[in-house]
Amino acid sequence: MSDFVTPLRTPLDAPIYSSEFLELKSKLERAGLFQRQYGYYVCNVLLIWVMLAFGLAILPLTRNHGLYLLDATYLAFVFGQFGYLGHDGAHLEIFSSWRKNRIFCLIHGNLLLGLSTGWWTSKHNRHHKDPNIIALDGELEIAGVAFTEEQALNRRGVMRALVKYQAYTFFPLLALTIIALRMESTQFLLRRESKQSLIEGLAVAAHIFLYSWFVFSVLGLWRGTVFVVVHQVLFGLYMGLVFAPNHKGMPMFESGAQLDYFHKQVITARNVAPGMINDFCYGGLNYQIEHHLFPQMPRNRLRQARNIVKPFCASHGVPYVETGPLQSYGQMLRFLHGVSRALRMKDLQLISPVEHEGATADPPPGRE
Repeated sequence: MSDFVTPLRTPLDAPIYSSEFLELKSKLERAGLFQRQYGYYVCNVLLIWVMLAFGLAILPLTRNHGLYLLDATYLAFVFGQFGYLGHDGAHLEIFSSWRKNRIFCLIHGNLLLGLSTGWWTSKHNRHHKDPNIIALDGELEIAGVAFTEEQALNRRGVMRALVKYQAYTFFPLLALTIIALRMESTQFLLRRESKQSLIEGLAVAAHIFLYSWFVFSVLGLWRGTVFVVVHQVLFGLYMGLVFAPNHKGMPMFESGAQLDYFHKQVITARNVAPGMINDFCYGGLNYQIEHHLFPQMPRNRLRQARNIVKPFCASHGVPYVETGPLQSYGQMLRFLHGVSRALRMKDLQLISPVEHEGATADPPPGRE
């Protein structure tokens, strides 16, 4: 049975740290980038809570107009911002105390979003430990999507049809992400895999009750149902659009690959170009390389870290990939389309079994 929150920090059982990583870490420590940023997080938390209060306050004013769907869209964005706060708390980015971060996650994850923090942390730990490592990275387990040619060819039934054209079905599937997340979260709590399953479950139940009571008491059954569907779908889509570009379409490795921590974290990640809007909308996760190298670094220090990490990688000949938002989605979709190419060709009987064995997917961007 796991703890409520297992700290998401630099894995202790990762491959031995290289001299490059230790040198880079020393540079960032001298720059003071690991110091707690309480002022920043106080302002950020207050801002998001005010945004939530505004969205809830105007809902009654829009119930007789289609504008309530605009409020659902706005609140999907606000929920995403709370998701980032929970993410930062799970990584111990906010407080030095594990207990304080745990309480923070319970409020901003379980109570406000209705998702189990213990479940998400366990899943996310696997990703941070082995990003883009086949069969080990928990973020590669997405129904209806294949990240290797072997996975694509082994799909059956409806999932096979989805994978065959996954470059086109990927974004619609992202819109349904929240359903899978809530199911997995509920199953985790029912299995009592966390020592805090009871308190987590009560917080999730409180979220469901308060959310449903407010929406349906304000909008009624019909409008309330439409609001919930739009809000939840867009919340899941928003989260998917932020998390997907971070690693999808980047180099992947078989389990057992001998990679030191520094190279594994940098090579498998993709940054989205910095900027005030991107930084806020992505919750700092557009600095994915820096975040994976130093998971406990406060979010508002990641841009400064990038200014050190990027030239450091260039001087050591380590690929550092950074693109704009649209380019990141394009690279990701081209990768997914290439992975499913052999499946399309096989189903159309355009190649023989012998030819198929030698077929390979298009190389991920950055690996040519």
